[in-house]
Amino acid sequence: MATAPLMPKATAVWLVDNTSLSFDQIAQLCNLHPLEVKAIADGDAAQGIKGLDPVLTGQLTREEIKAAEADPNYRLHIAEPKTRLPEAKPKKGPRYTPVSRRQDRPNAILWLVRNHPELKDSQIMRLVGTTKSTIAAIRDRTHWNSANLTPLDPVTLGLCSQIDLDLEVQRAAKEKPVPVEEQGATLLPAAVTTAPKEEPEPEPAAAAKTDELDVNAVFAKLKQLGGKSE
Repeated sequence: MATAPLMPKATAVWLVDNTSLSFDQIAQLCNLHPLEVKAIADGDAAQGIKGLDPVLTGQLTREEIKAAEADPNYRLHIAEPKTRLPEAKPKKGPRYTPVSRRQDRPNAILWLVRNHPELKDSQIMRLVGTTKSTIAAIRDRTHWNSANLTPLDPVTLGLCSQIDLDLEVQRAAKEKPVPVEEQGATLLPAAVTTAPKEEPEPEPAAAAKTDELDVNAVFAKLKQLGGKSE
């Protein structure tokens, strides 16, 4: 629940002009000092501010104002909003990289450029906390230390998490799929590698040939036995 109106000084101007509330009551509601409310009433402060009706904005009710006017000790309370607005999430700033890890950023950028060419510069900047000019220099091999750079996984270096890297790769893959010829060798699924191997069934022609060979061998054996008996 809100403890002060959205525009406290504009609300204070309206309450001073349109109600008989005391300076203390208005100051308590608008989080102002009573002397500041008195200055508004005297015209010494907030001269260019237009009054804002808190009843029209749904921040106060007529009944609440009448109750406060009848009792100087009454404390005004902001009305419950009729609609709930989602809390604004703070925007994430640039990723902070510890000083001990900053010398590893060029190596991580080189790894990302080589292994994930589908990533945009803005995505690489979010992952390792670098600048677009540094990424361009590493892509063009114009970086001052290009000869000594070694591609290293940013996750292994501790510059980003595996979850963040996978998320950025998935986003880039949806926008710009990687060509098949540029994709590296991939492992087969576990369902394929762990499945039992099935022995191929012998071909009918091969089976018939085997039977024929067995018959010939039997006749030859019989002939040998017949010759010995003679």
